Amino acid sequence: MTELPQRARFRAMTEGTAEDWAIIAAHAAPYSRGLAARVVDHLRLLDGDFGGFPVDRLTHSLQTATRAHRAGESEPYVVMALLHDIGDTLGSYNHPDIAAAILKPFLADDLLWIVANHGIFQGYYFFHHLGLDRDMREQFRGHPQFEACAAFCEKYDQAAFDPDYETMPLEAFVPMVERVFERPLRSLYLRADGTLRGE
Repeated sequence: MTELPQRARFRAMTEGTAEDWAIIAAHAAPYSRGLAARVVDHLRLLDGDFGGFPVDRLTHSLQTATRAHRAGESEPYVVMALLHDIGDTLGSYNHPDIAAAILKPFLADDLLWIVANHGIFQGYYFFHHLGLDRDMREQFRGHPQFEACAAFCEKYDQAAFDPDYETMPLEAFVPMVERVFERPLRSLYLRADGTLRGE
């Protein structure tokens, strides 16, 4: 195993040199390659957290992805379905934003819009029970992804609370997450030729 260089020597970025940033870049590449594993580890935090639902949050995530996978959705779509509620642990009031931020480098715009807006579309199924307007999603009527987001919620998300459904295990999805997270589609660290700076 090759030993990585030491650490940069600056105390403020204004003092940084090309040599310092070469050291940092050498550390960044292997760390970035571990992103998929860290995301899966964070998803595991949803295990056992029922929040009053019939299934825990991890099972809901797995069941949403299972339903999408069995319906023949693309691998990026299935990964989006798996991670759509990963923000529940840190974003109690804005969980779709957290999921969208994690997935933004790796998803095409259509899927990113679905994950970023699924919360308000999912509200169609329960907002009225909380004294909210179930038709809040109508503000997006006419958006090119309106129907796709509504379909995601109807076919996969709102239906994924069945304790008796044969849900695929997390391990079945790990290779999919690894493939989707292998290389970003967009990042400020991408060069024009698609390679990552520092690699």
